[in-house]
Amino acid sequence: MSTQAKATIGRERYRTIIETDDHNFVTDEPISVGGKDLGPNPGELLSAALAACAVATMKMYAQRKGWDLQEAVVEVDFEWNMKESLTNFIKITELKGNLDDEQRRRLLEIADRCPVHKVLSNPVVINSSLI
Repeated sequence: MSTQAKATIGRERYRTIIETDDHNFVTDEPISVGGKDLGPNPGELLSAALAACAVATMKMYAQRKGWDLQEAVVEVDFEWNMKESLTNFIKITELKGNLDDEQRRRLLEIADRCPVHKVLSNPVVINSSLI
């Protein structure tokens, strides 16, 4: 899976334009650190990516199985311990619909198999270059 994004920051403090293949949006930093809070900050984007991937994966699975998943809500936060070089994601899931305990358990298991979860759970290599 290859996913590309480009971030451009100019003169306006921390306001950043994000461009993907089909979408453009703004990120920023909170006012408390000198930004204008014009959009999510990078940490919020990271949490949002995991949450969005989890709910979409559960929805796709439930639809294939014909299960009555009416709504899935996933809240994600993370704590980064720089001293120990450890990142801990806290993911809370709420499922609404006519689902039995086994279906609910299976959907939670499936959410942990979404592509973003897999990326964050495995070793990551970042190759940087300057042009």
